[in-house]
Formats: sequence, C-alpha cells, structure tokens
Amino acid sequence: MTRSSQFQPAEIVEGDRAGGLVLIADHAGRALPEEYGTLGLPAAEFERHIAYDIGVEALTRRLAALTGAPAVLARFSRLLIDPNRGEDDPTLIRQLYDGTVVPGNYPMAAAERTRRLERFYRPYHDAVSAVLASVARETGAAPFVFSVHSFTPAMQGRARPWHVAVLWDNDPRAVRPLLRALAADPALTVGDNEPYDGALRGDTMFRHCTANGYAHALIEIRQDLIADEAGAAAWAERLAPVLDAINAEPDIHRVRRHGSRTGPL
Repeated sequence: MTRSSQFQPAEIVEGDRAGGLVLIADHAGRALPEEYGTLGLPAAEFERHIAYDIGVEALTRRLAALTGAPAVLARFSRLLIDPNRGEDDPTLIRQLYDGTVVPGNYPMAAAERTRRLERFYRPYHDAVSAVLASVARETGAAPFVFSVHSFTPAMQGRARPWHVAVLWDNDPRAVRPLLRALAADPALTVGDNEPYDGALRGDTMFRHCTANGYAHALIEIRQDLIADEAGAAAWAERLAPVLDAINAEPDIHRVRRHGSRTGPL
C-alpha cells in the first residue's frame, strides 16, 4: 500500500494513438492507499469480485499488446470509490456489497466523500479524457472506445447463464458487429445488455463516449473464464481480431450523437 499523496489512481499502458482504438478498464485494480488500510475488511474480501473485476487487468494488457492500442486502467479498488458510476450515484461508495458490510465506508462524512472524488475518481477520469483527446488529435477523428469488465458467475444466489455479454445504450456501431462475432461461436451463450443494462447515466461510457458521440462497446466476460493467465490470453486472442475489424470501419471514427435511453444529454 502507498499513501494517497503518492498513489496513482490510473495507469496508462502506452500504445499507438494513431490507431484510433482506446481500451478502458474501470475495475482492473484492487489497491488501496496505505491510510485506508483494508477498509476494515479481511484480506480475503479483496480476492472477491466486490473488490475488482477478476481477470480484467491481464486481459486488457494482453489486448493492448495484440492490438497496439493504448489502455487506461484504474488502480484503486471499487470498494474505495467506483469509477464506473456517476458522482451522484448512490452506489458510488458502497457500504454493503453482495452481503459484505464495508466498515471503512460507514459512516461516510461529506468531506471524505469529496476527498475520494478529488484524489482518486476524478484523476482517473481525467486520465481517460486525456488519452481520448490525444487519440483524437493524432488521428483527426473520433476514437473507438472498448471497455473491459467481468462478472461473477452468480450474484445473490442466482446463476448467470452467459459466458459473455455486451452492454450498450443507443449507439450500435461497434455493438452490432461485436455481438455478431461473439454469437458466431455456438459454444458461447452471449448476452445483450446482460447481466446489467448499458444505459447508466453518468457511468464511464456515458461520460466519455455517449456524451461525445464516440463509438464504443462495453464487454462483460464471466470471471471464471478469465481468472487465470491462460483464460485471459485466450479471450484476448479471440477479441483482438474482432476489435481490429471494427476499428477499420470508417463510420466508427465519426462523431455521431445518439442521445441516451436515460434521457437527454
């Protein structure tokens, strides 16, 4: 653990910004600054999905290597603050998550909430914005953004049947070809806006892509499929040529505002 004054909320994996593709991993990390200890939780809780998206860091790094794209990874655990939520979302800082009470998040003083926003959440989003802006400058066009997540095989006692899913709001440009490519494998059960809906006002895709008219897709992969290096590498090998093909489509790099199913932008 490191003190928050030294703690870097985001890691940028450098890549070819002229390529037009940017990878994002909101829940790649599970680290906490030293001053927060373990938020009052046993260490075993940081092995669970409540702390981070299992397998996503390895998968994103491998995808970056295969596609040559830059990537932005959040380093802090979502138990500290969730970068994939709007600032006014009630689940931004969870006090209870999948049956686990988080003592370090309760009670939550307004000043502490503001501190976490300023020290961790906003710098991460600033890093995402900076990489997207640099890609737009380099290419003279809109970037294509691919967000990598994973989901637990069961939640609150309910099994989830999907191997992989794509979450989205109202822009189908990257989503449709991605769903087609995944569905072409008969061994996969593919979800469309499962196990969550992709129209979440204020989340990372809304903030950086929907609001700016950038083509994007968010993938959710079942965690047991990418929990080890071999699984993560296999999924990266599967996804890389699909992303390259989507990234080569001219319409992908046009600004195209679709609005949002959550309401006006």
